[in-house]
Amino acid sequence: MSDAVHATLDLAAIRAQHTLLLLGLLWQGERARVDIARELGLSRSAISSMVSELMAVGLVQEVGTRGSGTAGRRATLLALNERAAYLLAIDLGKSHARVDLLDLRCRTLATRHVAHDIQSGPAATCALLASLSAAVMGDAGITRAAVALAGVGVPGPVDQSTGQMIQPPNMHGWDGENVRARLEGTLGVGVQVDNDANLGALAEARFGAHRGAVDLIYVKVATGIGAGVLLGGRLHRGVRGGAGEIGHISINERQNTAQSTGQPEDGQVNQLPESRGDLESYAAAQVVVMLAATLRTGGMPTSLPDPATLGDLLAHANTDPLARAVWEDCGHHLGVAVSTALNLFNPEAVVIGGRLSQAGEVFLDAVQRSALSRTMRINAERTRIELSTLGSEAGVLGAGAMLLDHLFTPQGLRHLYAISAYTSAQAAVRLSAQAGNPQAAVVAGTSALYTAHASPPLPALSAASRAPPDALADPRADSRGPPNLPPPV
Repeated sequence: MSDAVHATLDLAAIRAQHTLLLLGLLWQGERARVDIARELGLSRSAISSMVSELMAVGLVQEVGTRGSGTAGRRATLLALNERAAYLLAIDLGKSHARVDLLDLRCRTLATRHVAHDIQSGPAATCALLASLSAAVMGDAGITRAAVALAGVGVPGPVDQSTGQMIQPPNMHGWDGENVRARLEGTLGVGVQVDNDANLGALAEARFGAHRGAVDLIYVKVATGIGAGVLLGGRLHRGVRGGAGEIGHISINERQNTAQSTGQPEDGQVNQLPESRGDLESYAAAQVVVMLAATLRTGGMPTSLPDPATLGDLLAHANTDPLARAVWEDCGHHLGVAVSTALNLFNPEAVVIGGRLSQAGEVFLDAVQRSALSRTMRINAERTRIELSTLGSEAGVLGAGAMLLDHLFTPQGLRHLYAISAYTSAQAAVRLSAQAGNPQAAVVAGTSALYTAHASPPLPALSAASRAPPDALADPRADSRGPPNLPPPV
């Protein structure tokens, strides 16, 4: 390759990096061109060139002026067009399916949530997700061509290089299923897939009470138990994507002895008969219900119906003696595993989410007591263990954050340009048609689409970009901004 070609590619890469930084600033809030030039350390002419390009494809728009309070020139304010492209965020659990249509700030425009048994298999599940996706697009009046990407969180380990499920313990019939490929064929848009706990960590660090945290562990406690581990602002996925399976940490290697004698360790009730002594066999949703039945048989007073459901135990966690005992036991065992994570990673925060976190303070107090009593002081003193404040929104917000990770990269920017140009063209057509000028509508639409194709060269969105992109930005930046934006070149 000639030196001239190398130089052209280098310039294009630098421009793409600067464009992403500019978009990141506008994500944080409205700014004038002079503000952007000062913050990025670039010339006003360079900023004007990039802004013109972004406005031509509809990603940026002028939204008013800012007065200086003097006779000087008023500055025109710029803003990110959050409706330039749309995202499909899919939260798939063992017993539910939810699909949200999001804008570029991860705000929900339409949502559908239904009960669904994931054991019904990949074909039925993906068909349902396609139906829900079509419904939310219809509810919002959005066509599929305006959707940039779809993101899905699944309750099991995903091979990040392929999008394939690898031996998911709570998803029988899904082992080896390529969720990404199947959904891309079903939805007709690019798809990103990750474990639901990983997406919970992204959501908490960018939208939750711990926004901006760079060392954070999110633990989802539901039918299964998993953790998303954020280290230095980046998700730690491991070699294939299986990192964070905290539910399979062994917390009782002598479990066979405990079962045979009927004497549980630490005064706690035994785990499931078929268990291997791991955390899920002591603290997952199905164990909680079994534990309640065991305690009732043993004479624990309670006003709950017989048998008590998980909903009963959650609703009366702080008022019924049996429910309180159940959540104290569950929290104790979860704390044992959390202490291991604290001593390994020394995070600034551990956030407990998932349905079982609805047990509230009695559950959290037990986790904190158990974990902190087993953790070295250096790893415990500055770490907060708290309940998630995002609740059921964590899944879709995490999926949205994952999609922004992919779009706000040099690889994803060209794709974002194309989608934005399409939505801009469609808007221009509608406005001109409403004004009674169909010829102008055609010209406006054609002009916007031409601009997208004629924009300066950027790396194409390739299959390689489906892998998790490197997090190059300062992770302490405003968590509401596009994640993983690159630093100045």
